[in-house]
Amino acid sequence: MAQKQTHLNISLIDLVVIALGTAIYSFGIVFFNIYNHLADGGVTGITLILRALFHIDPAYSTILVNIPLFLIGYRFLGKKDMFYTLYGTIVLAVFLWIWQRVPLVINIDHDLLLSAIGAGLFGGFGCGIVYRFGGTTGGVDIVARLFERFKGIQMGQTLLTIDVIVLLSSLIYLDVRQLAYTLIYVWIFSVIVNFTQQGAYTARGILIISNESNAISTAIQSELSRGVTFLNAEGGYSHHPKQIIYCVVSPSELHSLKQLVESIDKEAFISILNVNEAIGEGFTYKRPKKFKIL
Repeated sequence: MAQKQTHLNISLIDLVVIALGTAIYSFGIVFFNIYNHLADGGVTGITLILRALFHIDPAYSTILVNIPLFLIGYRFLGKKDMFYTLYGTIVLAVFLWIWQRVPLVINIDHDLLLSAIGAGLFGGFGCGIVYRFGGTTGGVDIVARLFERFKGIQMGQTLLTIDVIVLLSSLIYLDVRQLAYTLIYVWIFSVIVNFTQQGAYTARGILIISNESNAISTAIQSELSRGVTFLNAEGGYSHHPKQIIYCVVSPSELHSLKQLVESIDKEAFISILNVNEAIGEGFTYKRPKKFKIL
């Protein structure tokens, strides 16, 4: 019987970047959320409630609250996922401890709107980096994954439900006005997380249906230096075989591509899709240079 591999394939770069992300995230928690009395969702929100009611340092309660979640998730989640989650949680607790002892004051006159914006920018950017490199900061992500695996409930629904419960519970120590600004923070946080994970722009996936597919594909490769793929299909009405062209371009090339297709076949059908991430030649590494005299 072959021995089961236990190598986790841990990347040092991942660990360094996850640590950087948690440092940025915890900076926002300390200098914007805590100092300006804003709440949060998930485990971080629970630690802020414990701080307000029992004066427990979030650096310690982050570990304490996550311990039972680790015990639950250890049996069901992959070892690499658990390692990254445990690592992210510990590093988060360490930076929470450090930032609370740094004699730094961000003077925004306790303006709750500026506090919500600052917390959302720092928190969203920091967590976005962590998520992009396969890490988490522990917490309810574990519960959400288990509900998705065993109950078929999407992670987003579980996370939203828990966040709502935690935020409403925060009214124990906050007033409605502070909670309203917390909701602004949560919205900015989610936007920045998505932006950070996906990058500064999304690529465009193009589906082209035309009777001139060969001519169009040749023009795309020669004029735009983009690769194309033929997808075999069948017309739903005519039942005639069709070749669908699929290619991925940057947003700046989209207008040129549409003009190119129209110049060959004015009746071509073009479908444009958002691509959250494109990996490969022309996106994550350079395309071969195209030498032209003019």
